[in-house]
Amino acid sequence: MNNRRQFFAGAAATMAGLSVARSALAALPEPVIQTSVDTAPPLVPNTGRPYNPVVTLNGWSLPWRMNNGVKEFHLVAEPVVREVAPGFKVNMWGYNGQSPGPTIEVVEGDRVRIFVTNKLPEHTTIHWHGQRLPSGMDGVGGLTQPHIPTGKTFVYEFEARRPGTFMYHPHADEMVQMAMGMMGFWVTHPKGKHPHISEVDRDFCFLLNAFDVEPGSKTPKVNTMTDFNIWAWNSRVFPAIDTLNVRLNDRVRIRVGNLTMTNHPIHLHGHEFLVTGTDGGPTPPATRWYEVTTDVAVGQMRQIELVADEEGDWALHCHKSHHTMNAMGHDVPTMIGVDHRGLVNKLQRVAPDYMVMGERGMADMGEMQMPLPDNTAPMMSGTGQFGPLEMGGMFSVFKVRKDQKPGDYKDPGPYQFPPGTVAYEWTGAAPAAPSAPAASRGGKAVATAVKPTHSDKHH
Repeated sequence: MNNRRQFFAGAAATMAGLSVARSALAALPEPVIQTSVDTAPPLVPNTGRPYNPVVTLNGWSLPWRMNNGVKEFHLVAEPVVREVAPGFKVNMWGYNGQSPGPTIEVVEGDRVRIFVTNKLPEHTTIHWHGQRLPSGMDGVGGLTQPHIPTGKTFVYEFEARRPGTFMYHPHADEMVQMAMGMMGFWVTHPKGKHPHISEVDRDFCFLLNAFDVEPGSKTPKVNTMTDFNIWAWNSRVFPAIDTLNVRLNDRVRIRVGNLTMTNHPIHLHGHEFLVTGTDGGPTPPATRWYEVTTDVAVGQMRQIELVADEEGDWALHCHKSHHTMNAMGHDVPTMIGVDHRGLVNKLQRVAPDYMVMGERGMADMGEMQMPLPDNTAPMMSGTGQFGPLEMGGMFSVFKVRKDQKPGDYKDPGPYQFPPGTVAYEWTGAAPAAPSAPAASRGGKAVATAVKPTHSDKHH
């Protein structure tokens, strides 16, 4: 991790709720700042209770210090620059150099103390979404605590009372601050074997987020309610979203949180899965059923689990088709079926760079290497071993390999398909169409009614 570390020694902390001994405030824990957009390796705990760590897609987990049995973290709310795709950088607000902020991992029963330093140009708070805690630690500015002024540090302290997957985000000027990217993941691991929580080999997490960034600009339009043009996972868009790389027959958990303005049906190819957790905690096994798509509504979290028993490269994406595109122009007219013959040359006399787009559909857009406006991403991009993927936004690849080593998260590259397992072009004679039933060739159909008897059985 390319960490830039800063140390705030002896800073005065303003309390958010419960009292904390003065000795605990003698020096704040060192805030770790991360600017890399790569998926960091799991943060294996070296203090406190043991647990199996998660891997945050294109993100990282926040280190802590132990102080008299309390796990202490330091979050810095600040303006950040997030690289949404290579060369496409957006001015956001986040935590510790990133948007989303770092994942916080604790263990059920841990006493947790979080120092929050505000470096934003306005006040803020942090709400610990889904947690059971004292009301004064819930983070709703004006209702449960004073706002955290610019330049001040507040302290939140509570016990992680139940295991599960949660989120954190502001409850102050929420429309602006969340639209600017202020959010993060929180995972509370079980302290021992749990009847509803399985042990897994790989545990991934990411947040769904969306922005409206006009091509050529760098700051999201915070007043947008529905017409977002950047659909992202952890503030990255495909093909800049890392792949999820697992070993054949691994038991895999994927945790997804939604802090956008709409729902997202998350779909996995090649496997079925169980929804094993929500914001309310793990789901009892008797309530689960197999799915290949699960809808994650606004403000919700869904935790899915599967056995990766089908080798290959499998798409993982939001099933709303517009959410697998980047930088869409919502005012672009549909040109399908429009005959441009004789028109292109005339238009090019006035606009020499004019080119025909969309008269046969939009697939050509994925192949064109046309110049883009400054600071944006192609609407459709990504290339596989067979050509353009014609995807963007909320899309990644679930890569299952038999030779992927345990604990190895490196991208294994394109899947090597066994001979005879790839769809191919048919070059022989066209197969004969099956004959239609006699009744459909002009014959008169005959209907017969049969009266049921008491001996009939209904299924």
